[in-house]
Amino acid sequence: MTDTNNSGDVPSAGTSTSLAAANETEKVSSELYDLIGIKGKTSNTGPGVSECSGKDPEKYFQIFHPWSFTPASADQLGGVMERLKEELPKHGWKVVEYGLDTSKSKNLNLTADNDKKKHSVNIVEMAKIDPPSLSLMVVSGCYQVPDGEKVERF
Repeated sequence: MTDTNNSGDVPSAGTSTSLAAANETEKVSSELYDLIGIKGKTSNTGPGVSECSGKDPEKYFQIFHPWSFTPASADQLGGVMERLKEELPKHGWKVVEYGLDTSKSKNLNLTADNDKKKHSVNIVEMAKIDPPSLSLMVVSGCYQVPDGEKVERF
């Protein structure tokens, strides 16, 4: 996400309650699930709330949503990352990183930002584990709670 005041800062995602922001992040995760384009199972992990670095934790927060996707058949995972690399930009995402990581498994990593939705995603293809899967981490920009509200942590 590139809407930043200082380099390295997380962009503002606007004003929201923690719950409404979490619902929005789950919606982004659902759209990403649809873009994966194959049948499979997802983990049942909900979003969480974290602090915005350098900002008042009583007023500012980010939402993170880690989840995984396991295809119905292991051989279906082949080509999914390449397809995501091509499809994400058609849906407002900018791929900012794509390639093998430095882990022993040399997992394929894709990181993309959606400036309009104020979310980023990191997708790791875990091809060498059994069963093979995708690991996703969706992270929002930095929200500010409405006046008179407090950040709810979950």
